[in-house]
Amino acid sequence: MSTQTTPTLQQSLRGRVVEQKDADYDAVRALYNGMIDKRPRMIARCVDVADVIAAVNFGRDNGMLTAVRGGGHSGPGLGSCNDGLVIDLSLMKGVRVDTGNHTVRVEAGCTSGDVDHATHPFGLAVPFGIVSTTGVAGLTLGGGTGHLTRRYGLTIDNLVEADVVLADGSVVTASERQHPDLFWAIRGGGGNFGVVSSFLFRAHPVSTVYAGPIFWDASLHGQEVMKAYREFLPTTAEDLGTFVGLKTVPPGDPFPKEHWGKRACAVISCYNGSGAEGQRAMAPLLKATPPPLFNWMGDMPFPAFQSLFDGLFPKGLQWYWKGDFVKSLPDEAIATHIREAAKAPSHLSLMHLYPIDGAVRRVAKDATAWSARDATWSMVIAGVDADPKKADQLKTWGREYWKAVHPFNMAGAYVNFMMDDEADGRVQATYGENYARLASIKAKYDPKNLFRVNQNIKPAG
Repeated sequence: MSTQTTPTLQQSLRGRVVEQKDADYDAVRALYNGMIDKRPRMIARCVDVADVIAAVNFGRDNGMLTAVRGGGHSGPGLGSCNDGLVIDLSLMKGVRVDTGNHTVRVEAGCTSGDVDHATHPFGLAVPFGIVSTTGVAGLTLGGGTGHLTRRYGLTIDNLVEADVVLADGSVVTASERQHPDLFWAIRGGGGNFGVVSSFLFRAHPVSTVYAGPIFWDASLHGQEVMKAYREFLPTTAEDLGTFVGLKTVPPGDPFPKEHWGKRACAVISCYNGSGAEGQRAMAPLLKATPPPLFNWMGDMPFPAFQSLFDGLFPKGLQWYWKGDFVKSLPDEAIATHIREAAKAPSHLSLMHLYPIDGAVRRVAKDATAWSARDATWSMVIAGVDADPKKADQLKTWGREYWKAVHPFNMAGAYVNFMMDDEADGRVQATYGENYARLASIKAKYDPKNLFRVNQNIKPAG
């Protein structure tokens, strides 16, 4: 490549092109997952849509491998690439709340915490994930499950429209009325179809919630709690978002010192309503289970709950994720979970089961690209630690755990819980009957597969 190419891109941007020779290159290229070390040739730090257009045109015209980074939270590091171009949207942080019609316009570099900050003063929230550092763009394009999902659906079920820069450099708005095929595809189909520069979401009344974690000793009561949770979930109000997990009590404040290092079964819940109503909603589960190690549920602002665990998971930790969609949770599967989780190589490693029910089930399987409407949970197994020397242990544990429980699960997985080492056919299994339609839409909007640094859907034909 000519030495003149970089100035040409820079001259087209209001933002800045960061190259390998620049002093801040390592800081700018660093990924959320410290296990992944990619060295792009250049990073286009976009500040507006015109910058995104220029970067897309440059990457296409120069035949460069092109990755797109939004909020930068991708587990498999798909917001970057080696020896290519990164279109970095992380400086595009605008959020505009329309209180008249309860919608929120969100630029693609925002995290869910950025949006919570803007919406909370108006008593509103958009259904996002469970950690405030999660990037809105990647979460949304993959589907989006979180604390408000049971009542208000997936993040994509609350998407009204999106502005998309296509592979040819043109810009379109995708909605039910404009480019409806593209709108269908981006609701779960990932970043395969273009660069989304902004999203318009519906927001819902959410302010103070009754929320928090409850921990039990997994070695003593884990199976009992998971069975009770399994029976409790379909009976409880949709205003209660509640998921179950297996983890370790972290060795540090604010966790009680006498429980540090214990294997734990946790139920983490968020009731969108008063404390009294939330206590009533949780009462059947607590009645069916032994006394917990601790119960930290209480009234708090929704953004406080969304950010409750941020301190445990700063940028730069080692991560290895494996996921599955789960239809049922038989006793044998629960016993397998308890056994495999007990082998965790670090206190941050975990397994979570996020509910897929309620409002999610009221959307048809073919209404969006995200097709797992008939699942009951989305499972993630995450090996996590700060020490790079533990990377192999985290991978081994995650893979062996997944191998042990996968026979109980469905064929596909939530794309946001998939790494870049998934077996052939896994993406197709994830989308099921929707895959052929996705491949056709890919052929229409990105026929040469410019946007392929993702869980890739290859163009049909």
